[in-house]
Amino acid sequence: MQAEFWPWLGSAFHSAFGEMQALSAWEGVAVLLALAYLLLAMKGSRWCWVAAFVSTAIYTVLFYKVALLMESVLNVYYMAMAVYGYWLWRGGDAGTLAVQSWGLKRHALLIGVTGAASLATGFVMANYTAASFPYLDAATTCFAVMTTFLVAKKVLENWLYWIVIDLVSIYLYLSKGLMMTSLLFVLYVGLAVAGYFVWRANLAEPRQPVLALP
Repeated sequence: MQAEFWPWLGSAFHSAFGEMQALSAWEGVAVLLALAYLLLAMKGSRWCWVAAFVSTAIYTVLFYKVALLMESVLNVYYMAMAVYGYWLWRGGDAGTLAVQSWGLKRHALLIGVTGAASLATGFVMANYTAASFPYLDAATTCFAVMTTFLVAKKVLENWLYWIVIDLVSIYLYLSKGLMMTSLLFVLYVGLAVAGYFVWRANLAEPRQPVLALP
């Protein structure tokens, strides 16, 4: 029995280590594409949505494997929004789509509705699924859903939402051992601050909207 145990243990360890290496490699690709998305979005390039689509496709699988179920579902939504965002920034309103700012009342309504949805979703996840950190996972997911729509519509305040979402996400990813993704989100916080000021500068020039690059 003991003689059979050690080869089995070695094989299991080798298999687990190989899977971790594979996940880390895919995570690295997703991180690079996610960073490209953010930098291109700051410039107003429609190609940010292409990078976002591929990155989120990878993250959909990665988050499912580490039991962050709502984060996985969120990335399916991101993929759909990447298609919508690309279309919106290149056709229809794309030629005149400028950065806009929404008032406090509208944001208060958004926060209230999204907060209620987060609590309801977190309750369901906590009681009916094996999800880790159900309420935090639900909150980052629900607010990211709302905020991604604000990005597509070029609402200035989207960057402020992302700062808070990214800070909470750092804790979630560190807890799950996704180190590269955690470091990416640390960088995201700084870039979100920069993005806010870049878009605010464009807001001051309404006749020169942030246009998609050719």
